Amino acid sequence: MPLDVAAAVVSNRALSSDYNVLTLAAPAIAALARPGQFVMVKAGRHHDPLLRRPFSLFEIVRTAHGAPTGFSLLNKRIGPSTSLLYRASPGDTIDVLGPLGTAFTLIDAPQAAWLVAGGVGLAPFAALAETLAARRVSTTLFYGARTAAELFYLDFFERLGVDLVLTTEDGSRGERGRVVAPLDRRLAARQADDAVTVYACGPEGMLHAVAAVAARHARPCEVSVERIMGCGMGGCYSCVVPVRLPSGAAHHVRACLEGPVLASDRIVW
Repeated sequence: MPLDVAAAVVSNRALSSDYNVLTLAAPAIAALARPGQFVMVKAGRHHDPLLRRPFSLFEIVRTAHGAPTGFSLLNKRIGPSTSLLYRASPGDTIDVLGPLGTAFTLIDAPQAAWLVAGGVGLAPFAALAETLAARRVSTTLFYGARTAAELFYLDFFERLGVDLVLTTEDGSRGERGRVVAPLDRRLAARQADDAVTVYACGPEGMLHAVAAVAARHARPCEVSVERIMGCGMGGCYSCVVPVRLPSGAAHHVRACLEGPVLASDRIVW
């Protein structure tokens, strides 16, 4: 069962005028969390905003001896809740429910992991990259953003030994264009018997394109879908995703329960 805790803000690191990383003290949630899961966060202490908002678990924070003490959230300021999180100060208390949802399927070496992130879709991949590094899995991050100023946490992934493939829409860093293009080329260049699993998180259009590329090259692919969630526990049915049953019939599942991580070939795009 998920835990509902009042988590103290440990730190708030501004990455830009709109992005920040908020670290919360919540050891009980951190001890249960797995890469790809999320939490429901109530940013204010009053009725506005009324509902909690879903956030992927970004980093699992640990002591020098490896004991979990909390986690961080990658936040983009776009509305009332995210603005409150952007302005939060150390010592503030934030209500957090989690961990929730289905995690990524972990692989072992000599398989390789290719992570594909678009913008704030980077959020679930810090924890996943750390976990894969501990399992000695060769990991590549395909990371796309609008500009170089919106490519965050590159030093974090480099310290883990992650190979970075960067794209920007304006060409200010890495390849100019969308992140799916280098993914397609590199998959085409791999031998058929080279085991690669693709993981993706970002806008729906990007996820659809990644799923198509992975299918074309016969590679397993898991995507973390983005959905509006009213409760995070399956009660409100606001986060349904169309999927195909083994019989071929279409069906809807709740992203907060069966997701947010789903096999890409299950989804009816």
